[in-house]
Amino acid sequence: MFALKSSQGARQVADRSAASRAAAAWDGIVLPRWLRKPARVLGRLVSGDVTAPRYAATIMTAVLMSATGVYGAIVGGHAPAVIQAVTARSGFAIEDVRMAGNKETSEIDVLQELGLDGWTSLVGFDADAARERIANMPWVSDASVRKIYPNVLEVELAEKKPLAIWQHGQQLSLIDDAGRIIVPFNHPRYATLPVFVGAGANERAAEFMSRVARTPELSARVKAFIRVADRRWDLRLENGVTIRLPEHGEDAAIADIARLDREQGILSRDVATVDMRLEDRVVVKLTPEAATRREAALSEQAKKSKAGKKI
Repeated sequence: MFALKSSQGARQVADRSAASRAAAAWDGIVLPRWLRKPARVLGRLVSGDVTAPRYAATIMTAVLMSATGVYGAIVGGHAPAVIQAVTARSGFAIEDVRMAGNKETSEIDVLQELGLDGWTSLVGFDADAARERIANMPWVSDASVRKIYPNVLEVELAEKKPLAIWQHGQQLSLIDDAGRIIVPFNHPRYATLPVFVGAGANERAAEFMSRVARTPELSARVKAFIRVADRRWDLRLENGVTIRLPEHGEDAAIADIARLDREQGILSRDVATVDMRLEDRVVVKLTPEAATRREAALSEQAKKSKAGKKI
């Protein structure tokens, strides 16, 4: 019995060897090594040595239909939606959004820009597009959006810092150090920021404010920086005094007015304006009340002078 089985096995081995040689060499042509195994398998299929597994036809039909469906989704542009639907229900739906760096930006507004619907898949979520949408929000200067698998989205913001309030016409806006409008001014906590008034004042705000800051005793008293005809500056102080600076040589004029105030206290008197536009003199205009008092004093002095002459 053992010898009989061995003989039959030997014949099968011999047959397979012959089939292999036949598949490997056609008309005396020897196939490359990497093609010999596929050729042997093909030869066994042709000779009937390999029997198809059960339900092979059903499996192949299912594979064909699936491939057709995938191809149709790709051609029709529905592949992202299919990926979203499948992966979201496979445990990749975004369930947690971690947010950092937002002080002025509302979390609700950020979530609206993310566009989550409860079944948004982390796999198909476009983080770069979401980052660009968030970066275009009014208070945001930069943003990063990271996907943390399987279901977490991390958003980090860098917000703009308001430098001043810019009045242009009847509008009040918060501006940054580049003079760009952030949002309309309606934040009471920023009411202490310096005010810049006039066309072009926003573009030069940071540079001019830094120049005035070199004279701390004066800059601490400035309430508003007024741009006149986009050529020169006026400084409005807390006590209502206006300093008119020249078109050129503002730094020297600022130093001069600071010196006059230290020596004579000119900015603490009943003065409406101090005009520094003339190189050889300083022109001071009194307040209406001070002007009235001065005229009365001069008139009284003139009366006394006349009375003295008559005596």
